[in-house]
Amino acid sequence: MAKPTIPTEEYMISGHMACLGCAAPLAMRYLLKALGKRTVVSIPACCWAVIPGVFPYTNLKVPLVYTAFEVTGASISGLRAALDARGIKDVNVVGFAGDGGTADIGIQALSGAVERGENVIYMCYDNEAYMNTGIQRSSLTPFGAWTTTTPVGKTKFWQKTQKKNMVEIMVAHRIPYAATVSVAYPEDFINKVKKAASIEGPKYIHAFAPCPTGWRVPPEKTIEVARLATDTCIFPLYEVEYGKYKITRKVVNKKPVAEYLKMQGRFSYLGEEELKKIQEYVDKEWELLLKKEEITKEW
Repeated sequence: MAKPTIPTEEYMISGHMACLGCAAPLAMRYLLKALGKRTVVSIPACCWAVIPGVFPYTNLKVPLVYTAFEVTGASISGLRAALDARGIKDVNVVGFAGDGGTADIGIQALSGAVERGENVIYMCYDNEAYMNTGIQRSSLTPFGAWTTTTPVGKTKFWQKTQKKNMVEIMVAHRIPYAATVSVAYPEDFINKVKKAASIEGPKYIHAFAPCPTGWRVPPEKTIEVARLATDTCIFPLYEVEYGKYKITRKVVNKKPVAEYLKMQGRFSYLGEEELKKIQEYVDKEWELLLKKEEITKEW
């Protein structure tokens, strides 16, 4: 019998209120497989504020604290301080927020927490818009995407800017560890979370988590579209440990970004000009990442 490649213990039990094919439950499941039961999670307003179910029901086997949209960084700082005051050092404190609660509304509290050097883990599960309130754009919505606040139609008022690079923002804070993970690669996902837990200080992990409802993708295509995001290098997998970059899935033969975009209804109206622009941007960012890895390999 083959040995499992990921931990068999489950800390997210069956039954939740996520949409069909939602990747956010997988992100939580892999996170807890890596961290185990000695973990407390703080969640702001986001899809995961409803996924566990209505109180007193829950689908998590670890303590869960709901907090306001903008204060996840402050919440986990307080939890860490309270545990430390009681001499409890073996509990992982995790902030688990969506892209809006991380890159937009919660970025000041997150910046404060990591700047103070809090010994916490912060995971952003990125589904590239405010999905639980009706698919409004966030600053992590990619260029060219349709959302309800970047409509298409005759106006062509689609998302006009590129995604904010949250990993680079965290690296600029000089934190000890930052990484990207994807639900399509659970071994890589869990290994990085385990490494984060072993490092003292603030850690930031950016999880790629497709939303079939908002992306206009069939629910059964969640993992396929997530895998294609990495294989096209639009979402590369890498880590930055004390400033040293390491690409954990080196893509040799990149697939065209158009393959990834054409799977999704939110990009269905894009023309060749826009597709070319996106490909050029992805190629440039990938080359930049390769250079960062090369420059920092001796650090």
